[in-house]
Amino acid sequence: MLQQTSPESSGLQFTVPTKSAVDQLAARLEPQSRITVVSDAGVSAASGIPTLRGPGGLWRTHRPEQLATPEAFRRDPTLVWEWYDWRRQQVVACEPNAAHDVLAAWSRRYGGFTVITQNVDGLHERAGTRDVIRFHGSIWELGCWDGCADAPRRWRDNITPFPKLPPPCPYCGGLTRPGVVWFGEPIDDDVISRSLEATDCDLFLTVGTSALVHPAAGLLQEAKARGAFTVEVNLESTPASDLVDLTCTDRPNGSSSTSRVLDAATGASSLRTDSDRL
Repeated sequence: MLQQTSPESSGLQFTVPTKSAVDQLAARLEPQSRITVVSDAGVSAASGIPTLRGPGGLWRTHRPEQLATPEAFRRDPTLVWEWYDWRRQQVVACEPNAAHDVLAAWSRRYGGFTVITQNVDGLHERAGTRDVIRFHGSIWELGCWDGCADAPRRWRDNITPFPKLPPPCPYCGGLTRPGVVWFGEPIDDDVISRSLEATDCDLFLTVGTSALVHPAAGLLQEAKARGAFTVEVNLESTPASDLVDLTCTDRPNGSSSTSRVLDAATGASSLRTDSDRL
């Protein structure tokens, strides 16, 4: 494994990504490269959205795992919707950050580029990223809890905040549910299929993810088995750190540090490409 550390670092972490690590990543950013990025909560943290597993993950006295389940919704749909309505209000007040902007630029620069995001906030799309696979759905979509015949499976609703909780289904008047994948629910077959297809790539990056949530965490092994060069860009080491070819852990400034790694690699790649043309 190619791992870079600074003299001030301990373990797998370093304060500033070394030029060598950035250059190794940049060398893989060819115009014809097939690039897949798996993003998670660490990418959105710099926009002001707390990570569900971090210090800000507690809402009132509830953990996300106590609310984001079908069983929780059956017990108290109003409580679950209060949490999601609060999260929607948080997201609408935020803007995409520099990491979103870099990945959006990559989506325009590299033809074979895909983002598989575990985030449900929609900030990748707001940044202009193309070809986003929403692994866990979208907080901006709703579905009929009863699955009424007239309703589409999911539809978009940007009303924030909702005037009534739970918001009623416009097709049957029953309950709606958030258009996200809850704990204990399967990932959509189409999403799994598209995600597995995207692991057939030249460069596979995990960005801002804990590498703990399956089945998304298994995409790294799939990409590696298919021959991709694998890179982790994160604030700290994760269970994936020992599996990837290159690790860039960068802690001090939150996800802005993540964007610095990506941006530096973009700049190094551009310089190298321009030099090749001379």
